[in-house]
Amino acid sequence: MGFQIANLPEADRVLDEYPFAVVAGMMLDQQYGMEHAFRGGWKVLSRFGNLDPAAIAAADPDEFKAMCSETPAIHRFPGSMAARLQELAALVETKYDGDVTRLWTEPTTGKELFKRVLELPGFGKQKAQIFVALLAKQLGIRPEGWEAVAGDYALEGYRSVADVVDADSLLKVREYKQQKKAAAKG
Repeated sequence: MGFQIANLPEADRVLDEYPFAVVAGMMLDQQYGMEHAFRGGWKVLSRFGNLDPAAIAAADPDEFKAMCSETPAIHRFPGSMAARLQELAALVETKYDGDVTRLWTEPTTGKELFKRVLELPGFGKQKAQIFVALLAKQLGIRPEGWEAVAGDYALEGYRSVADVVDADSLLKVREYKQQKKAAAKG
């Protein structure tokens, strides 16, 4: 089974084939529909020609921003997210020699994985927990103690993008988020 987060087969294939697209999608998943965020890698690949972190990091920032802003943009805030994507690519290039999978294949504990994820631009505690849960649930990456660092996102249910495996689960996650927002307003 491959990813079915982007709700667009060609974009989901990019998530399956390019691990950097998964990290980029997670980074873009803020103040933007999750399926649209996870189409970001596909959009960059289609326009830029590759998803190589070194090439993305080295791209002219103004040209990269313009490319990310083309309709449909990679995010509702394409300029700031283009810059953040280049920052993410630069970190992957310098810290992991361009191999984003080292982010999750080298840690032996959930705590170490969580620490690495927190270092990524745009990843706070909640996003890092969700990403650890996504790695566990979607890719089977489960270092010792991953459940503890993923918190509630490790549980079964429909809480986050980590639980999206098809169009139906996407709707259930949306309903859960709407209920949480309503309760917070309540």
